[in-house]
Amino acid sequence: MKTIALIAHDGKKDEMVEFARQYRDALVQYHLIATGTTGQRIADATALPVERMLSGPMGGDAQIAARVAEGNVRLVVFLVDPLYAHPHEPDIQGLLRVCNVYNIPLATNRATAELLMTLLVQRL
Repeated sequence: MKTIALIAHDGKKDEMVEFARQYRDALVQYHLIATGTTGQRIADATALPVERMLSGPMGGDAQIAARVAEGNVRLVVFLVDPLYAHPHEPDIQGLLRVCNVYNIPLATNRATAELLMTLLVQRL
């Protein structure tokens, strides 16, 4: 089963939960992986099974990047908070690079995530 990765900075976690609620019927068709707190919040709000990685600052972004490199991830939704400095920025940049290397769609804001989910829904 193909995987969708869900990541959100602290200031975007509520938005990610709302996104997951909105697209629950589509997301249920995929294996979901997410960084620690984001994954727990999505699972609690939607009852979707979510495989939780480490938190972002503890290496969760890198774990997801490894899954992308393995060829198992179809889409990454990473809701970035552009107004806050992030101490694990090198991991974030690594994930972006890996997505580009392996030609995996990566949404960094809600509008792009919704466009990509709409395309996935049309293909289901």
